[in-house]
Amino acid sequence: MTTDSIRQVAVLGAGNMGAGIAAQVANAGLPVLLLDLTRDIAEKGKQGLLERKPAPLMSPATLDLIRTGGFDDDLSRLVEADWIVEVVVERLPVKQALFERVEHARRPGSIVSSNTSGIRLSEITAGLPASFAADFLITHFFNPPRYMGLLELVAGPSTRPQVLETLREFCAARLGKEVVEARDTPSFIGNRIGVVAMLAGVRAALELGLTVEQADAIAGKPIGWPGTGVFGLIDLVGLDVLADVARNMQGQLLASDSAQALLELPPLLSTMLERGWIGRKAGGGFYRLTADRQREALDLSTLDYRPQQKADLPAAKARTPAELFAGSDLGAQFAWRLLGYSLSYTAAVAPEIASDLVGIDTAMREGYSWRWGPFELLDQIGPARVVERIKADGLPIPALLQTALTLGDGRFYREAVDGPQYLDFQGDYRPLPRPAGTLAVADLRRRGKPVLGNDSASLWDMGDGVGLLEFHTKMNALDEHTVELMLLTLDRVGRDFQALVIGNDAAHFCAGANLQRMLDAARSGDWAFLNGFIQSLQEALMGFKYAPFPVVAAPRGLALGGGCEVLLHCNALQAHADLNAGLVELRVGLLPAGGGTKEMTLRYQDVGVERGFDLILGSVVSQSAANARDMRVLTDGCAITMHRKRVLADAKTLARRMAGGYSPARPVVVSLPGLAGRAALEARVAVQVKAGKMTIHDAVVADHVAAVMTGGEGGEVTEHELLRLEREHFLELLRLPLSQARMEHMLATGKPLRN
Repeated sequence: MTTDSIRQVAVLGAGNMGAGIAAQVANAGLPVLLLDLTRDIAEKGKQGLLERKPAPLMSPATLDLIRTGGFDDDLSRLVEADWIVEVVVERLPVKQALFERVEHARRPGSIVSSNTSGIRLSEITAGLPASFAADFLITHFFNPPRYMGLLELVAGPSTRPQVLETLREFCAARLGKEVVEARDTPSFIGNRIGVVAMLAGVRAALELGLTVEQADAIAGKPIGWPGTGVFGLIDLVGLDVLADVARNMQGQLLASDSAQALLELPPLLSTMLERGWIGRKAGGGFYRLTADRQREALDLSTLDYRPQQKADLPAAKARTPAELFAGSDLGAQFAWRLLGYSLSYTAAVAPEIASDLVGIDTAMREGYSWRWGPFELLDQIGPARVVERIKADGLPIPALLQTALTLGDGRFYREAVDGPQYLDFQGDYRPLPRPAGTLAVADLRRRGKPVLGNDSASLWDMGDGVGLLEFHTKMNALDEHTVELMLLTLDRVGRDFQALVIGNDAAHFCAGANLQRMLDAARSGDWAFLNGFIQSLQEALMGFKYAPFPVVAAPRGLALGGGCEVLLHCNALQAHADLNAGLVELRVGLLPAGGGTKEMTLRYQDVGVERGFDLILGSVVSQSAANARDMRVLTDGCAITMHRKRVLADAKTLARRMAGGYSPARPVVVSLPGLAGRAALEARVAVQVKAGKMTIHDAVVADHVAAVMTGGEGGEVTEHELLRLEREHFLELLRLPLSQARMEHMLATGKPLRN
């Protein structure tokens, strides 16, 4: 069996999770059969995908890949499915009864899995035929399936190795998941650690008398957890869900497990459950919004709501976990009670729940959005330091922590000559596993120095005749040094390589040009620099577009403003499926001047430039690569990768394929309407201003965009003439106080100013 052997999938259960899993399979381009008790229920779950936020579907058109049916009428259609995933209610008798019917309906050898978060595989397969157990495993997706990276995979002693390998690779390559193999233990990895950590945070806050705001300020950025902190996360997940998982763990864990006492919910949580204060889905939990949209927080001592307060603990300003643990104030004490217990518990149970600590760290990063997994966090703080604190508290030292100090280098991860290593459970260091089909700039950096480089960008040799241009400023913003390296790269690749990839290891491809640099130059009157910078950027991007070798961008995350303009000038894109790309310059009172306005003019010639004009004026950002294709950011020849860590490797493959017999496109000349067309576009804007959908300064910017997109005086216009118009109108806008005010506000707040 291979990943290609999974061509059709069936999902049993059309609730939020089941429909979400079906949506992600459809996002991968595969047909899905979504079944529930009746066809009507399944159809309701399918249609609900169009209304849910965040959107489960990468494109509304994907919905057509999902067919629906009912268990009684359509279970026989399971014979068509290569993989059947069950997502019904978390009750063992219900699951087993359904699987008995599935076993009679499915095709022999098809894969069957259960999406369960708390029922063990051994319980599900008990009493079911050996033929079923051989094809069965657990696939625990995290909610929402499109956005949460983790998939816990649990195989049983009877599961065929080909089934495990096929599903592991399919879920990684086709569904974009970080697949972690967990042992068949209560709540597996993510919830076993995450629920204990949340409840440890609740108990510590209550014992120390912290407010919910104070606790969440510490249990957020300072320790690398999401900004929700502890109480905000419980509101997001749902207190009822947390309580169910805790009760399930309590019933399954050994009586000697140290988490047992913690899993007994404190009276505060029990009272909130009784009152229905279970979180956001019920209108409020530890936080709530009033009728006039004011945010309130729960007073933990009185159980009354009050206006949300600012957290005033010094520890909340800690920049690193090590700095936080060096403090002694109330916040630092809370951090120790929370993390001290959570990290030592993780070290104690690690060999029980996973085959290595790498899987545990991955599970917590991808399933709970921790910046560092537990063992990475221990390395941040220092294992020896943690052991000292545990000893001071008179608690037992977990064997794995002792192993790190006595058999290892005192750390769980280390950098060796031949690459990064991790400490296994026996006390030996092993190479950090590299998932199949992945490539990272960090790999190239370990092998040697870049071919070219400065403080803003580097050119690397990827091997096989392919170069890699990496941006590495803050948010990979473009500055004059980036542009300088672009121009040098064009010359060097033309001599030493057959193709070029543009990409990086960062979460985001490029957030645009360096706004602060441009604002400072404008306010100091350095117009020569600004004109030269824009002209050089245009030259570099046109160099990419018409280079004698293929240029392939490998974007993931944000590609905004200038970052999107880089994409628009590459010969092909190998984009991550969740790409957020768009020309957003209007938000800062400017227009796209790195060729973005030009490209929207060229790409919408067949249907009229109004569509491209509206994309620029709306600062529209794609919500997926499929959406970016609809926006014509992706074109024919572009491809989509589902797994973010495979984007660079896939881009290299695409670049090599294009290099054989490559011939560049030829510059184009377009016929544009000039003043008459400009007036028509301005009339569209006037309607929006009158309706209150655009401000007066929006209209000013729109006027300049219209002037470029209609070609000035009009007639036959070359790309270079459009670029000249872009540059001139960009500099005119940059001189305006209202545009500078927008830039300043964006830099200060991260939000657009509507002036």
